[in-house]
Amino acid sequence: MGSEERIGVLFVCMGNICRSPTAEGVFRHVVVAANADDRLEIDSAGTHAYHVGEPPDRRSQAAAERRGYSLSALRARRVSSDDFERFDLILGMDRLNVESLKASSDAAHHHKIRLFLDYTEGDEMEVPDPYYGGERGFEYVLDLVEDASKGLLKTLLR
Repeated sequence: MGSEERIGVLFVCMGNICRSPTAEGVFRHVVVAANADDRLEIDSAGTHAYHVGEPPDRRSQAAAERRGYSLSALRARRVSSDDFERFDLILGMDRLNVESLKASSDAAHHHKIRLFLDYTEGDEMEVPDPYYGGERGFEYVLDLVEDASKGLLKTLLR
C-alpha cells in the first residue's frame, strides 16, 4: 500500500446499533494504537433504517466502555448506494447482512463484500446479534470483534 492510499472499511449489521458500531469503535482503537489511522477510513452502517440517528445500544456502549472503547459519538445510519463506491471493504457481521448487501449493490462491487470474521482464525463465521439476549452476548461480540479487528489490520497493512 502506498503512502497516499487510504483504504475504506465499512462494517455492516442490520440496524447499526450493536455489532457494526462495536466493530467500528474497536477497529478504530486498534488502528490508532498501530499508528495507522491516516491510512484507513472507517465507518459503520445498517442494512435497515430502523435506528437512523440513534446512538449505539446502551448495552453495547457499556460493554465497550468496560474494555476501554468509546462508542458514544457514533450514530446509526443506513448503507447508501455511495458506500459501494466509497469503501474498499464492506464487512457484514453475518451471512444475511452479506446477502442483503449483495442484493442492493451492482455485481461490480460484490468482491468488496465479505464476512468480518473472515479475518479471524476462530471457528465462528458470524458475529451473533446480541440485541435480544443478555449481557454475555455483548461481551462475546466484543471477543469476536477484537480478534477479527487484529486480523483485519494485519491483512490490510501487509
